[in-house]
Amino acid sequence: MDLLEQKGQNAKEISPDEGKMNQQPPPRQKGGLRTMPFIIANESFEKVASYGLLPNMILYLITDYHMGLANGTNILFFWSAATNFTPVIGAFLADSYLGRFLTIGFGSIFSLLGMILLWLTAMLPQAKPPPCDLRQPQSCKSATAAQYTMLLSSFALMSIGAGGIRASSLAFGADQVDKRDNPKNVRVLERFFGWYYASACLSVVIALTAIVYIQDHMGWKVGFGVPAILMFLSALLFFLAFPLYVKMKASKSLSIGLVQVIVVAFKNRKLAFPPQSSNGWYHHRKDSELQVPTNKLRFLNKACIIRNPEDITPNGEALNRWSLCTVEQVEELKALLRVIPLWTTGIMVSINLSQSSFPLLQAKSMDRHLTSSFEIPAGSFGTFTVVTLVIWIVLYDRLILPLASKLRGKPVYLGVKPRMGVGIFFSWMAMVVSAIVEHIRRKRAIEQGFLNQSDGLTGISAMWLVPQHCLNGLAEAFNAIGQTEFYYSEFPKSMSSIATALFGLGMAVANLLASAILSTVNDLTKRGGKESWVSTNINKGHYENYYWLLAMMSFINLIYFLVCSWAYGPCAADGRNRFRNRGIDMKEEELCEVRTEVKDEEGGFKELSKSKELLA
Repeated sequence: MDLLEQKGQNAKEISPDEGKMNQQPPPRQKGGLRTMPFIIANESFEKVASYGLLPNMILYLITDYHMGLANGTNILFFWSAATNFTPVIGAFLADSYLGRFLTIGFGSIFSLLGMILLWLTAMLPQAKPPPCDLRQPQSCKSATAAQYTMLLSSFALMSIGAGGIRASSLAFGADQVDKRDNPKNVRVLERFFGWYYASACLSVVIALTAIVYIQDHMGWKVGFGVPAILMFLSALLFFLAFPLYVKMKASKSLSIGLVQVIVVAFKNRKLAFPPQSSNGWYHHRKDSELQVPTNKLRFLNKACIIRNPEDITPNGEALNRWSLCTVEQVEELKALLRVIPLWTTGIMVSINLSQSSFPLLQAKSMDRHLTSSFEIPAGSFGTFTVVTLVIWIVLYDRLILPLASKLRGKPVYLGVKPRMGVGIFFSWMAMVVSAIVEHIRRKRAIEQGFLNQSDGLTGISAMWLVPQHCLNGLAEAFNAIGQTEFYYSEFPKSMSSIATALFGLGMAVANLLASAILSTVNDLTKRGGKESWVSTNINKGHYENYYWLLAMMSFINLIYFLVCSWAYGPCAADGRNRFRNRGIDMKEEELCEVRTEVKDEEGGFKELSKSKELLA
């Protein structure tokens, strides 16, 4: 009996199931750098495919769909606006409902369907109007409603797809490598961001050169087919690594929290403010240092006033977040509202950068030969903008700043607002140069008898277009990057997704305004039977006047920026760099907490207590 009991105990101590479990190797962790090739390839192929379609698209609309320049350009403006706006919706869906993996997956599928549909418009003769002599517009038939529907549906599908991929790709990649318990985590993230942005720039260069070259020399069927194949590879590579990904679940979106503040503040609009010297009236997160809201935009403070102590649970959470918000939510919305005026100053820069149709037609009418046998494609001149941007970033970060710091004997830093202002200045100069070059080009074309021949080739070298592209590259390098850094430095870490969305939203608004400006100019200047400034015939039109109009608007925008910059006051990023310049070495977490200067009600400046202790 004792022997049986002993055997039973041994069997209980080491069961077969437990023995198998003990022999199993530990599960392999998901994520890591091994997922990077798949994520970066997905984004890169999508960028090559989509960016490669845009430069020559106006030619496709004019030659194959018999559209006028103004109508075709407006369609491209709306397409770009949708492509820039959908990432905002994509970010919301990824954060709140779908998660980043599904958002990118659906985006890849939609982009692929859109590119296949666009390729079919080139392959099927029934999908577009019959060919005609463009020099006799009266003989050309317009596209039918069904043909327009097929074309615009392809644009819509690609915009939806871009919204899914671009909204989540960077954050999804960061999810794979962001291991907070890894002492080398910061370096791993730095490597990922470096490779991500390098691949993005390389993708745009390939799109503006290789894809455009294929379209020019092999026609639309091959030119649209190659992007469709690349998009198929993009989706395939992304889904192949499905078992390797870390898939974060969707949670409450920050945008919902911002809306809650507006709703609750409106509901409490008749509520009286508590005494300023009293504590405990405002709802805040547990262990939060921010227990009382600031006096700026004070009407929003009513969203976090505690009307009844029973509205808060024992663990410090609000019973109904649509009736009571936290101080942190209120301050996040205030931070967003404060940057809106400066955000609007970047819209004009984006309007100027979006004028791709006119430089393309200019380049088509000029001598684009580098050698007797090699000719630069007209749609590839945008490459000079990208190359200038990349070269300036490298020179600024690796040569100019280190050299200036060495000469002055202390760290030198150009603030984000000055950089934004310099970018607006370069954008204004780009329009001035564009107007001057077009005036000379048109005058030479008329002298050579090409007034009625928009496809007549003048003897002027297309290299004269390079300066305006380089100035646009500098404008983007200063203003666009300065804007992004400005939003990230002024917003709390919880609003990093909003910082990304703001820049894309600005580009979307710029595309819509650019369309409105173009339509207004076209309608006003062709009254009385006159030739429109933006006529399809580049030699009969007055593109230089259109450029001068944009230059005037850019100059007004520069003055507007100076006013907004003065009204905003000092930036958090500039203050943090003043700490570094004074020899104070701080961790990034501490730097983000320090708000070095706060503008008080009397217009002066006072430093926070932590800042005083550091400088004491």
